Amino acid sequence: MSSSKTPIYTALAANLGIAIVKLAAAIFTGSSAMVSEGIHSLVDTSNEVLLLLGISRSQKPADEKRPFGYGRELYFWSFVVSLLFFAMGGGFSIYEGIEHLRNPEQVKNPIWNYAVLAIAFIFDGLSFITAMKEFNRQRGAISFWRAVRESKDPTTFVVLFEDAADVIGILIAFTGIFIGQLLHNPYLDGIASVLIGLLLTAVAIVLVRESRSLLMGETPDTAELNEVVKIVESNPAVNKVVKHLSNYLAPEEVIMAIKVNFKRDVSSQDVTKAIENIRSEIQGAYPHYKQLFIEPADL
Repeated sequence: MSSSKTPIYTALAANLGIAIVKLAAAIFTGSSAMVSEGIHSLVDTSNEVLLLLGISRSQKPADEKRPFGYGRELYFWSFVVSLLFFAMGGGFSIYEGIEHLRNPEQVKNPIWNYAVLAIAFIFDGLSFITAMKEFNRQRGAISFWRAVRESKDPTTFVVLFEDAADVIGILIAFTGIFIGQLLHNPYLDGIASVLIGLLLTAVAIVLVRESRSLLMGETPDTAELNEVVKIVESNPAVNKVVKHLSNYLAPEEVIMAIKVNFKRDVSSQDVTKAIENIRSEIQGAYPHYKQLFIEPADL
């Protein structure tokens, strides 16, 4: 099932506005955790832009240079987004937290931080709900983590994990600032920043792993491949499927090569007709098998 760009646009609008407000509050109050949150939102904003760029470039038609199309542009840019999330989000937040621990300063005018975090929590929460609804629509009855592992569309789970990290990060920042003010302990603000950095790093590791797997190439799930084999072997001219190779080029585009052993008494003309019928039947049942190569083979 195709994805919607709505979660990406929702997250982009929310993160851009929130980043500006967070960084303004950080400058005004001197909160390390708020600086981390502001950088986090800026990174998220750039990530959404890169995902939209990846979607746009992946839809370019095939040409002589890329005969199988540009579908993997989306996988490449989602991998770049994952690395940015790790380096700029997690790395900078940890660095900012350590600097605050080395040179602690009490947060000034914390009421501004609380107001900004409350607004950010509302908008990031709405963005998270939008992304979660889209992800649930796509995964159907499949379990959450299985859907993440098997998803061939990185835009859905990248935005979902970003939004989840946003909401949790806001709660960490609020807790650090509030308890730090309550106990008059400036170190807690720095600890909160480090914790936000560790959170972003953990999320980035998951995203890097999943995006790398897609970029390297994944096959359709076993049940689907078994159904394709059944379609081929149900043709009267076919004896057996000898071998099949498949790979996702894009979320809705699979390339597949099938070696088929045909019955001995089938003429070459009937083999050609059978191949056409098999291709038509497979693409009718699974339209995302855009590139389908079927050739005769010996056992």
